Amino acid sequence: MLAKVKDFFAFLYLCKEKKILGVTQVILPVKSKFGNDGYNLAELDKEGEYIIDSYRAIDPVKVLFYAPREKVYPENGADVKRIVAGIKDCDLRGLKLLDKALINENFVDPVYKKWRDDTIVITSDCMEIAPSCHCNLVGGKPYSEDGYDLNLSRVGDSYLVKVGSDKGERLVGEMRRYIKVESSSDEIEKLVEDNRASVLKRLEENNKDFERGTDYERMRKISIEAWKEESRDCVGCGGCNNICPTCYCVILNDESKDKNFTKVRSYDSCQLTGYARVAGGANPRPKMYQRFRNRYLCKFLYMKYNFDLLGCTGCGRCIDVCPGEIEFRGVVKRIMEKEKSFQEA
Repeated sequence: MLAKVKDFFAFLYLCKEKKILGVTQVILPVKSKFGNDGYNLAELDKEGEYIIDSYRAIDPVKVLFYAPREKVYPENGADVKRIVAGIKDCDLRGLKLLDKALINENFVDPVYKKWRDDTIVITSDCMEIAPSCHCNLVGGKPYSEDGYDLNLSRVGDSYLVKVGSDKGERLVGEMRRYIKVESSSDEIEKLVEDNRASVLKRLEENNKDFERGTDYERMRKISIEAWKEESRDCVGCGGCNNICPTCYCVILNDESKDKNFTKVRSYDSCQLTGYARVAGGANPRPKMYQRFRNRYLCKFLYMKYNFDLLGCTGCGRCIDVCPGEIEFRGVVKRIMEKEKSFQEA
């Protein structure tokens, strides 16, 4: 199905104004107001320069489903149904991992699940890449193939719209009522394939110096001295955790007052000194290099063991946010190329 770009955005405005399917909020990337090339997630209004065809936003979409700080008890009674558009596959893969971690047969996070249930996820193909983007190194692509409600692929002044769920089907049904849509064609499908191949080729060229194998088990067996060397510039700020689309560690605080019982959770970071400290004061990872190593093993081994998904989606945000200018791709490549040493921390 094809829809003109201007018509599609007009429909998003209508969704919010007319509360189509109960939607009261539409969020998508907007050009940063700070003069850089980035994009921020913002609520749709008449002012912003909204761009959903470029690369991923500065903040991970995770923050809309699993907030940096959120009251978990008593539950927020607000009933907000929303559309989040312009999500890139690196963020969608992050949500897939969070779904496995937070909605499973042993545990369901009610706050996260409600946000997931009440959100229509619209992904869009990347037409541009950031210097730090590297989804191709971790099995990803600059476009989504499943897991979305709708996916948008830009073709000229139109979007090729693909439906991926019942939610998406219902939204398309409403779209047909309000804007003109047309059938796709083999020619359009071929143009989308060519666009995707072109962006993927640029992405591969961008990351050619960081190519490595996929036997991540060897990372566990590399000399501790190598990890000490790699962690030299880490200041332990935790920025990489906070901006990662798959990190979900939190600290739960009792903020009760008078007779009002309140629990609030906030992001925690395995890079902080006190993260692993136990009640008796002992700390199994008191050194920076130990915490640094643990994060890489978590992304490439522990999450893979637990969820059958890599914890790195290749978004590159940890590279951009790091005050020590640590090149995540370079660390992985150098560690993977080290000779094995079965020394453990």
